[in-house]
Amino acid sequence: MPQASTARWSNWAGNQSARPSRVVAPASTAELSKEILRAAEEGRTVKAVGSGHSFTAIASAGDGVLVRPTALTAVRELDRAAGTVTVESGLPLSTLNRLLASAGLSLTNMGDIEVQTVAGATSTGTHGTGRDSGSLAAQIRELEIVLADGTVRTCSPTEDPELFQGARLGLGALGVVSALTFGVEPAFLLTAHEQPMRFDGVLDRFEELASVNEHFEFFWFPHTELCSTKRNNRSQGPARPLPPARAWLEDDFLSNTVWEGACRIGRAFPATVPAIAQLAARAWSERTFTDLAYKVFTSPRRVRFLEMEYAVPREAATTVLRELKALVERSNWRIGFPVEVRLAPADDLWLSTASGRDTVYIAVHLYRGTPEQGYFTEVERLMTAHQGRPHWGKLHTRDAGYLASVYPRFGEFTALRDRVDPGRLFANPYLRRVLGE
Repeated sequence: MPQASTARWSNWAGNQSARPSRVVAPASTAELSKEILRAAEEGRTVKAVGSGHSFTAIASAGDGVLVRPTALTAVRELDRAAGTVTVESGLPLSTLNRLLASAGLSLTNMGDIEVQTVAGATSTGTHGTGRDSGSLAAQIRELEIVLADGTVRTCSPTEDPELFQGARLGLGALGVVSALTFGVEPAFLLTAHEQPMRFDGVLDRFEELASVNEHFEFFWFPHTELCSTKRNNRSQGPARPLPPARAWLEDDFLSNTVWEGACRIGRAFPATVPAIAQLAARAWSERTFTDLAYKVFTSPRRVRFLEMEYAVPREAATTVLRELKALVERSNWRIGFPVEVRLAPADDLWLSTASGRDTVYIAVHLYRGTPEQGYFTEVERLMTAHQGRPHWGKLHTRDAGYLASVYPRFGEFTALRDRVDPGRLFANPYLRRVLGE
């Protein structure tokens, strides 16, 4: 197995880094088990890392052993009758989406990027937006995980159900996931309708827009009254994708190349940010297209930024958003990135940000290198005043004391952790903060 004793790891955003004592890339579950046992014998911690798309240090191995699942990418089984696909933990979502599409199948819902590994995405609670369908972790039907003692356990709703409840969204705290079984369905088309709207108009119609559309989200541009709304609904077809030239111009060149340049100008000259925000908001024109689900759900994202996202109870969402807008307006901040708002139904995962309650996600961003100047701090203060739950992979300062107060099943998860990893082989400073010692 490839190893490097001096390899430096950093995440996608560049705000987290570590220099592990050893990097390993096991090619099988058996090899993964051996590496975990070896680390335990050496008294070293173990962390698995996917594509590094978390902004927190959740995947940081420190000076322990870093597991890269780059050789764990097999598709083990595609069961059409059961409506499931079993894949290894290091398979990128982009590859999974295309494999499923070639077989006439699809995941039910997904986030707006697809570069993450399947285990990394599910373990941190990656989600899209949906009236009826939840996060990627909520679509898991079975899971294989290697525990601290090297044992390989398979769990499901009927086999070791308690481990299944915790490990579907386990933060890497229970073991190293080696394979996942997702529920899938026949491939389907989505019709996307993207439309500019004013901020007050969106909030006045929020419940209507969230209820009548299968997938609704919007972006508000700070320093403006403007929003870009997105409504994705299933379609009988025919497919009418955007012409390739227009798709490249709007979703790649303008949204990445031009936007990167605008962000750099705003970072260097903060006084220009409000004018840039006005131009950016007006550049999002109305459009409608129909395509395969994964092509509508996901987009290329190459502009690097830092992000904080909180999940608030759905009934509090419009109040929180109005308070957020007022907070920006009375500050001297210059916020160059739009605020993203998405939805999810309540689910039963112990550490899901939508656990037990219908949820609205509110995400704030800063272009890399932009001074924070209290923006994230004040946004977090606002979110926690409304019982907000931070996304596990995005910046926040909450600890186990706060998190136990907003997650009704938090104690069950930590009790499970005590049983399967009493020696904290899979711990790191982030997990010690959010889960306790």
